[in-house]
Amino acid sequence: MNGIIRFIKGIILIVAVVALGGIVKDYIKGYYDDYKYELEGTDTKEGLDVVVTIPEGASAKEIAAILEQKGLIKYPKAFVKRLQNSEYRGNLKSGTYTLNTGMNTLEMMAVMSPEYEEILAIDQLVVPEGFTIEMIAARCEEQGICSSEEFLREVSSVTSANFEYLNDVPAGIPVKYKLQGYIFPATYDIYEDTTAKSLVRWMLDTFDNYYTEDMKARAEELGYSSFDVVTRASIVEREAKVASERAVIAGVINNRLNSGMNLEMCPTVLYPLTDGMYDQSQVLYEDLSIESEYNTYLNSGLPVGPICNPGVDCINAVLYPEDHGYYFYHVDDEDAGTHIFTETYEEHIDTQIIGGPNGVPVEGEEDEDSEDGEDE
Repeated sequence: MNGIIRFIKGIILIVAVVALGGIVKDYIKGYYDDYKYELEGTDTKEGLDVVVTIPEGASAKEIAAILEQKGLIKYPKAFVKRLQNSEYRGNLKSGTYTLNTGMNTLEMMAVMSPEYEEILAIDQLVVPEGFTIEMIAARCEEQGICSSEEFLREVSSVTSANFEYLNDVPAGIPVKYKLQGYIFPATYDIYEDTTAKSLVRWMLDTFDNYYTEDMKARAEELGYSSFDVVTRASIVEREAKVASERAVIAGVINNRLNSGMNLEMCPTVLYPLTDGMYDQSQVLYEDLSIESEYNTYLNSGLPVGPICNPGVDCINAVLYPEDHGYYFYHVDDEDAGTHIFTETYEEHIDTQIIGGPNGVPVEGEEDEDSEDGEDE
């Protein structure tokens, strides 16, 4: 009898688990579909009219919060992200509007832009992953968007009062630019009225859009602030040439830091050495002693701050690094950009094809005591 009862209970448990799994699956699918509709949807549905009032000077986030409170949208992040990538960016006006719960978000934006006239972009600024603030400033000047000095001056004027996540940058640290790491790599449309100020703020808004709540939760789980994340990700961005190695290199960083080893990674030398321009491809032995808080040959731990602006893939590599036993790596194929990863210094030396004994493709006197984690 007891066996029959246990069998019945087991069946009931299995049915319950299957039913719960179905509920969870439906919930996830519903979340994804709803979020995607608000981000990309163009269909209009039947709905109810809702009157909303947008106060003077309301930001995109504040407008999204009002729409969520009124039951017009579910996902403010999706609304803000779509707005940033739409022709209505910067054109929503204060006032009282009648919207409808069946409208897609693009239609809502159109209603809240009563005086909007389509303005065509006159240029595009492409910011690749791994570009520094210095490189972006130079490109802005090359394209005639603004002078390099104007861009750098605007970068230096932004404070945490403008963007809350900048509170994660430790006070008083000798970083070159507080915003380094937060200027998000993307393609930005340039208009007649684009200024250094509007461009920098658009870039920072874009970082805020892509650095999601899930990412923040994962960072908190790892004990990282956003500053920690972008600092680590900036190293991965300058080191990894192929997508499959990003999480591996993030794991090497963890292993070396956890073991008390210096990171000894070349981009942390190249950043101060080239004044942020990365216009030198090789590191000489004499360069390893450059006096800089960024230099991870001289200083333990992470560099004082990010050494470039990483993309979302390298940020995810830091948040979800590969767990392995590698402490060293060097270039395997220069053209492909792949590396050979090893667990011991002896293996590191044995597998090297080019470069000096520490894995750096250096010129000059060899340094037998140096143990580089990588080969630039």
